[in-house]
Amino acid sequence: MRHAGTVAFHTLGCKLNFSESSTLARSLEEAGYARVRLEDRPDVFVLNTCSVTENADRECRQWVRRFQRINPDAFVAVVGCYAQLKPEEIAAIPGVHLVLGANEKFDLAAHIGRRLAQANGDGHGERGEAIHSPIKEVKRFIPSYNANDRTRTFLKVQDGCDYFCSFCTIPLARGRSRSGTIAETVEQARRIAAQGVREIVLTGVNTGDFGRVADRPEGAPPEDFRMLIDALDQVEGIDRFRISSIEPNLCHDGIIDFVAESRRFVPHFHMPLQSGSDTILQRMRRRYDTARYADRVARIRARMPHACIGADVITGTPGETEAEFRKTHEFLRAIGVDYLHVFTYSERANTTAVRPANAADSVPMEVRRERTKQLRILSNKLHRDFLHRHLGTVRHVLFETEPHDGRLLGYTDNYVRVAVPFDAALANAIVPVRLDRIDGDGHVVGTVLSAPPTPGRDDRPAPAGIERTPEGVERAVHSVVATGAAQERMNA
Repeated sequence: MRHAGTVAFHTLGCKLNFSESSTLARSLEEAGYARVRLEDRPDVFVLNTCSVTENADRECRQWVRRFQRINPDAFVAVVGCYAQLKPEEIAAIPGVHLVLGANEKFDLAAHIGRRLAQANGDGHGERGEAIHSPIKEVKRFIPSYNANDRTRTFLKVQDGCDYFCSFCTIPLARGRSRSGTIAETVEQARRIAAQGVREIVLTGVNTGDFGRVADRPEGAPPEDFRMLIDALDQVEGIDRFRISSIEPNLCHDGIIDFVAESRRFVPHFHMPLQSGSDTILQRMRRRYDTARYADRVARIRARMPHACIGADVITGTPGETEAEFRKTHEFLRAIGVDYLHVFTYSERANTTAVRPANAADSVPMEVRRERTKQLRILSNKLHRDFLHRHLGTVRHVLFETEPHDGRLLGYTDNYVRVAVPFDAALANAIVPVRLDRIDGDGHVVGTVLSAPPTPGRDDRPAPAGIERTPEGVERAVHSVVATGAAQERMNA
């Protein structure tokens, strides 16, 4: 194939964006482009944007200027959520040549080729071109996964959202909820398995809403997320599946019980909360209350005491008084989640939260940021308590492939970040590790135990020298020998 040039990607935002960037990159490679790093002065830059950050416009402009500094002659294309929301504004940024909306971004290679051909290979013009469709016309689902990490891959199983929460622009940027079929998703998982990947993280805008297939054949039986995870659990070659996030109203007993029994789906749940005040949840137009959320956490704890549970929280939404914020703080301390992703509320055009009727309830930005600071302090405490509960236990760790300051990092099934001295033999392997202590970086320093790498969950038979507690946690019952000279140095 003729070499069409070089391309570099920069991705802002969520795991979903990263999986889509990889799919776009593969399409450009198929068109003859060679993917390179930003600093390699590529012929084409692609910026995949996010609309969640409060400074989306500023971030976009900053990256375009950086691209120009690296290579003033490069072609710059902008895609992603912010590109769908503000296509004309982005196209007017000096240095931007092409902006593609949600329906058009997966035809990126064709659009770049057309634009470059029209410009006789130069691609420069007085103003960038914006190509976008009304969001109500965005109906197709394009499966995506990132393929630059053989340890862990993010697989998009769902896109769009039908919830229209008062603070959120995602339905305006990505359209209505939609997905592929179970058979199509399983085929994607098999392709990933063939590449030697050990863990798949299921991602989406509203992952638990899987099953809304626009072109489902007439008479075909309905499908849902519970059916999907059951089918994925049968895929050979993948040792772990992780659910990136699921709404509490969709995290029903069937899903929790399935994960508790599964040998491949790991005991890690991330459920957006947003507020611990029912008054604020109603104003946000969320589809659950605090009682429902607490019930879901309790159900997970009852089935999987060792599970890791995370929550999203937003501070400073209109109407959040100091008393309502204290309710959130107290609720989070009471229910026993293990970490928080805290976001500071920022106004979004065309969302109901910014209507004039809510203007009087606006929370000063300095108050929002102070509340965010308080919840991040709480998150640090919750997570450290979670780590402390696991010290002295043994869990299986999937190690990554690259060294970090002479160490190898990895995750347990229940999302404990573990560090051991670097040993190339451990790369992309799942091995039992005793969790010894917490270091200054928030990692748990562990000791690799003398058991061969074995796939699967921690509810399989325990290795020799280890016993299983009723909670599914392993404990060393006699002395074990560490593998490799690096482990001997650690024990010394």
